[in-house]
Amino acid sequence: MSKPVTLQDMANRLGISKVSVSKALRGQADIGKVTTEKVLALAQELGYRPNILAQKLSAKHTRTIGLVVPKIAHHFLTQAIDAIYISANEQNYEIVMMVSEENAELERKHIETLLSMRVDGLLISVTEKTIETDIFHQVVDSGTPLVFFDRVIEGQGFVCIRSADEQGAADLVECAINKGYSSFGHIGGYQQVSISKHRYHGFLRALDAHGLKPAEKHLVFGGFSRSDGISGLDKLLEQDSLPEIIFAVTYPVALGILLRSRELGIRIPGDLDLVCFGNSEYNNLITPSVTGINQPAAEIGTLALTHLLQQIENPEKAPELNIIVPVEINQGRTCMGPGKKA
Repeated sequence: MSKPVTLQDMANRLGISKVSVSKALRGQADIGKVTTEKVLALAQELGYRPNILAQKLSAKHTRTIGLVVPKIAHHFLTQAIDAIYISANEQNYEIVMMVSEENAELERKHIETLLSMRVDGLLISVTEKTIETDIFHQVVDSGTPLVFFDRVIEGQGFVCIRSADEQGAADLVECAINKGYSSFGHIGGYQQVSISKHRYHGFLRALDAHGLKPAEKHLVFGGFSRSDGISGLDKLLEQDSLPEIIFAVTYPVALGILLRSRELGIRIPGDLDLVCFGNSEYNNLITPSVTGINQPAAEIGTLALTHLLQQIENPEKAPELNIIVPVEINQGRTCMGPGKKA
């Protein structure tokens, strides 16, 4: 494969300086018309392609945004990412996305890489293993705007955009209580992660309002994936009894519960019931469809980008901000009432 044509190559061919070639390609007025035409003709002849990254690095702003997410094979994040890309394109910004794969060290490495690329700002949804927050403070201290979305770092001076996790969980459990359920279990995520903590608090708050309390043996905590739903149900089955209904921290966890229960011949609903925080575009194709919380993923993604661009345009340090976006219940074929079948 031949080497890409450089500005120096064209300068040597034409007997002019590299700076003159660069100015001619950008149409600057201090380069004569004849020289500009020769440069443009040679560029076309040689198939010259400008080094966009080098151009951006030499400018005050690169018009690029770094995006770090824990997963992409997730309904909520897919929608949020789409909205971020669409909004960024409308504002003439490029997105450089990196996936941390729920690995805190990889998350840190991605952030350092994006900073070295001199992105104008960072949008981050943290991993389920993220505990140390020094890297995020380093980002802000360096003058790079930062906005968290969905999984956020609260109470440390950052800008955070998220769903109404606690209220949504409370509303969902309240709905189940009103349909007659009184024995609840929870398969939750790691409690240092904002969404896990808020959803668990909402779960407990709704039960407490009705004088109910979950048995400790019916509480399992882990991650947010389908495999966590499978292992979570297995742990519950080690007990001498199951709750009437399980509240799963995410839709993938609920899907894991459904798959494992089907393997074991446990009827959902019937023998056990299920609700979750989250949804999927394929939920209506699954039997039974799961009653859960619809998250406004596109709105959260758009809001996150909007607040980041505001910081970029106004470089003063952004004040701590915690925007909570309302959610709603999506009724599926689970949570129809104790003992009822889909």
